[in-house]
Amino acid sequence: MAIIVGGPASNNIDSKLAEMLNIPCVKLEHKIFPDGESYIRFPETEKIMGNDVIIVQSLYSPQDKHIFELLLAIDAAKDFGAKNIIVVAPYLAYSRQDRRFLEGEPISVKTLLKLIKHSGAEYFITVDIHKEYSLEHFGRNAYNVTAMEEIAKHIRENIELRNAIVLAPDKGALSHAMKVAEVLGGIEYDYLEKKRDPITGEIKVKPKELPVKEREVIIVDDIISTGGTIALAAKSVREQGARKVIVGCTHALLVGNAREKLRKAKIDYIVATDTVPSEYSKVSVAPPIAKVLKNILKF
Repeated sequence: MAIIVGGPASNNIDSKLAEMLNIPCVKLEHKIFPDGESYIRFPETEKIMGNDVIIVQSLYSPQDKHIFELLLAIDAAKDFGAKNIIVVAPYLAYSRQDRRFLEGEPISVKTLLKLIKHSGAEYFITVDIHKEYSLEHFGRNAYNVTAMEEIAKHIRENIELRNAIVLAPDKGALSHAMKVAEVLGGIEYDYLEKKRDPITGEIKVKPKELPVKEREVIIVDDIISTGGTIALAAKSVREQGARKVIVGCTHALLVGNAREKLRKAKIDYIVATDTVPSEYSKVSVAPPIAKVLKNILKF
């Protein structure tokens, strides 16, 4: 038997997974003590013993608080006799700190994945991790699923597309653009190149090869954090004559004045997923996660 356990930052993905898999779901009790320390509690410990326990906890801000709640839940589930612990972290904090940029730095995503592993997780699932090779730090049984198919379906069902093109904001996100273009019927896709004016220092971006004039331009990426890259990309394709600008991302962190940057960029439509709660979270990542869980649980 398997059971879903929803952490304080599960964002209702736990309930959606439980419904799709037709298994029980329980919510962790949680609170913050007056001194700031975290408290969690399994309300039905008898459901843990001898069962596969799927702990759902996204690691968005305040990420350190959500990380520690997850570690407490994993350790407690182990104490209460869980057969296997499967961690589902739809948004993985620290994923952009995947290498040493300066001498003396830790590889922060490695530290986090080791903590999750050594706390007792046998399996780990995340969504559109910044660099997939980071999962090597967890070892075997780590899975990265993509939300790009769900984002593409949403765009197809909600926006009239006549002559669309999908763009990635840089070459590193080209695989996302390729997946969205495939779901939308094999339309054209490309990535944007950044160029700095040697005199003014102004940065401009443009598609590497394909024109955007009088077309619907769909810009997709894994994360929108401060919004600077997406805003610059949207502004650039607007200046090149794009008829409509649509933005899709998995994790809408929207830090600082990101919303204002996006508003000024005159983007027509923004869609994100429920890995991070936001006003743009119109798509759920539960379906692709459920597929992986079915394979793990041999449903």
